[in-house]
Amino acid sequence: MFDKFQMLGFGAEGWGAALLEAAGVTLLLSVAGFALGIVFGGLAAAGRLSSARLPRGIASVYGTVFRGVPDLLTIYLFYYGGSVALTSLSHLFGAQGFVGLPALATGIVTLGFISGAYQAEVYRGAFLAVDHGQFEAGKALALTRIQMLRLVIVPQLLRHAIPGLGNVWQLVLKDSALISVIGLVELMRETQIGAGSTREPFLFYCAAAALYFAIAGITGLGFGKAETRASRGIAH
Repeated sequence: MFDKFQMLGFGAEGWGAALLEAAGVTLLLSVAGFALGIVFGGLAAAGRLSSARLPRGIASVYGTVFRGVPDLLTIYLFYYGGSVALTSLSHLFGAQGFVGLPALATGIVTLGFISGAYQAEVYRGAFLAVDHGQFEAGKALALTRIQMLRLVIVPQLLRHAIPGLGNVWQLVLKDSALISVIGLVELMRETQIGAGSTREPFLFYCAAAALYFAIAGITGLGFGKAETRASRGIAH
């Protein structure tokens, strides 16, 4: 039994360092995808709240597609579709063969689009939850639109949005494991390699579960502290 746990150590034959490095890739992938989703989600939420039909329709289609299509299929479509387009473009300049997209960049963009579709609904709901009197108060103080958003609306919007964003973050973290299908060596892929090499799948998958749980737990505490900070001075 002790020999089995040595496989997870940091010695010459241990997989501990490789698993931690892969966990770092998972964290990088998730954070970058979530951050990109903030941009896409914010734009989509603005579109959904717009009075104009075109941006509202585009935002609605975006959310419906990326929330409705299975995440694994979305990853395949982005990677292979983008690679086909890149290959065709490279052939125009005389290149030969298949040109694949970088797995990490593709994973970040894909997770950004997926998480953005969910974040858009969080932001839209949070905006609608802000009391209409706050807008009237901002107008009464002669605040510009930018000042009203920065000083009045956004702080209150975040108070309503942070719990939902925490849930979206957990979704992104779990979806990051799917990026291994396009060749990125993140935590799930490294775990599969280790399990196959040592023929100890239960040990390695338990180790991966512990690392995912650690990442989710630590980041969950961060979201909890952010929620508490955003709710300061609010009577419950």
